[in-house]
Amino acid sequence: MAARAFITGTSGLILTAQEREFLRHERPWGFILFRRNIDNPLQVARLVQDFRETVEDADAPVLIDQEGGRVQRLNLPHWPAYPPGAVFGVLYDRDRALGLKAARLSAQLIANDLADLGITVDCLPLADVPAPGADAIIGDRAYGTEPDKVAAIARAITEGLELGGVLPVLKHIPGHGRATADTHLKLPVVDASKNDLETVDFAAFKALANLPMAMTAHVVFSAIDATQPATTSATIVEQVIRGTIGFQGLLMSDDVSMNALTGSIAERTRAIVSAGCDMVLHCNGDLAEMRQVAAEAPQLSGAALERAQRALASRKPPRPFDREAARAELDALTGAVGA
Repeated sequence: MAARAFITGTSGLILTAQEREFLRHERPWGFILFRRNIDNPLQVARLVQDFRETVEDADAPVLIDQEGGRVQRLNLPHWPAYPPGAVFGVLYDRDRALGLKAARLSAQLIANDLADLGITVDCLPLADVPAPGADAIIGDRAYGTEPDKVAAIARAITEGLELGGVLPVLKHIPGHGRATADTHLKLPVVDASKNDLETVDFAAFKALANLPMAMTAHVVFSAIDATQPATTSATIVEQVIRGTIGFQGLLMSDDVSMNALTGSIAERTRAIVSAGCDMVLHCNGDLAEMRQVAAEAPQLSGAALERAQRALASRKPPRPFDREAARAELDALTGAVGA
């Protein structure tokens, strides 16, 4: 039986009986972890294994947001802290090669942490280019304010994840940097001209268009579609993400339960699929909402299935490396900027 076109979270540290039945029956393509799902390494590894056994797919992708800085689901005392993306930008300005090296090292170390647990996908890197007056939700998660620099650091992070055997998810396409609101809370509207968007915001993503997966932005770009955010806009998906940017990988939505979107969860799911997203992401572990998503998410088929298969096939086995030496080198590099 083919997987359905959605990725789901669950409620806690173990799967409940109801969650097992849901997963077994609905067969989501993937599973995403949050802090509510994490206690210690053994528990996380068991939860990951339990998910795969329940959906009867040993290769089912397991995702997490492990960026470093403010967005880090695996934390002390069991996992080390990692610097926020802005640190790599500061290093890059001082010495381009060292900035890229630090970004690559950090990502490879993160990937090794994830691989130890059976986690195969990290929702990283960001290619958002912040603008003055933007909401702080991106803030120091971003690598800089110039698209070439952002793309270069994002590429180094991608390389680090791949060296550690973990697939990247590029976010938040086609750009969250100008958003003046947190999409967890409400819908931002960006009124920049199409030319400004293409020159700055979209440019960083265009340089990364060959990545295997990307996550959409719940942001309205009024110069292109004045009524729908990118996630539910067929115009933006077709003309900007697939067209101008040229991204041909697996396209997933940002979390369907965020308050930036309107309507019921079922209505949001239908809108996301109709717009051309391959995959619906649902994160909060609310079983009633999960059932609405599953009822509307189609079985993976056609081009979406091909993109999903191509993405998973691109994952390489982790390369052995000296983790302690790499961590010492990363600390030495980032310590100079107070990370």
